[in-house]
Amino acid sequence: MACWTESARSCAPPSRGSRIRYAVVSDIHGNHEALSAVLADADRAGARALLCLGDMVGYGADPVACAEAVGERAVAVVAGNHEHAALGLMSLRWFNPVAREAALWTRERLSDGLRGYLSALPLTATVEDATLVHASPRSPEEWEYLMSPDDGFEVFADFGTRLCFVGHSHRPGVWSLGSSGREHAAWFRAWPVQVRLEVGRRYVINVGSVGQPRDRDPRAAYALWDLEERLVSLRRVEYDHRGAAARILAAGLPRALADRLGSGF
Repeated sequence: MACWTESARSCAPPSRGSRIRYAVVSDIHGNHEALSAVLADADRAGARALLCLGDMVGYGADPVACAEAVGERAVAVVAGNHEHAALGLMSLRWFNPVAREAALWTRERLSDGLRGYLSALPLTATVEDATLVHASPRSPEEWEYLMSPDDGFEVFADFGTRLCFVGHSHRPGVWSLGSSGREHAAWFRAWPVQVRLEVGRRYVINVGSVGQPRDRDPRAAYALWDLEERLVSLRRVEYDHRGAAARILAAGLPRALADRLGSGF
């Protein structure tokens, strides 16, 4: 259980007597405005618990507030590459100059307590019949992107659950595999996207990015997973991206990080 505070009541898994509906978030990237809007939407939609696929920090101006908000609510959190970068657990040579500057800026703002919390996050977790991982269930520490149809279909042998939730690319997508063949969908035009979990099929679902979408839609993205209905709904939420951009600039972070929020790319 990945709780920021042991006393946080929301860290308890939903009881079996209640309808189980999870909000699944990824790639928040220090964007507190986007995270707040997503959590409010998830509450209105009846989510009883939160799952996080990593990259709570990096790029945005509020890494501490975002990590604390997730830690207080989530029943499971896995680490992303930006947590590892901010902690000094990976080389920054793989980051472009803007991402590198943001990672170093974030590193300076982490308290010892928050460092300890982030350092303890696993690379993978299992909740119900879903595997949670930031990038790919195949060698999670390599931070590989699942982008093309083949990228997703190649990793079905690397997890044993029915579902695998991923993030990292900042682009929502769905891969499905079963006796009737393979299916892949991305670059959606109509929202929300409803994924009915069919008997005899397995799924890899990229839930998109809360804090920095890259599919040319600036709205925050996340997923709602309803176990009773056997349904995953990929959702988009309007938020104050101008306010988030202004906070990035006020923090002295690169302008490119602010400008891209309005374009979603």
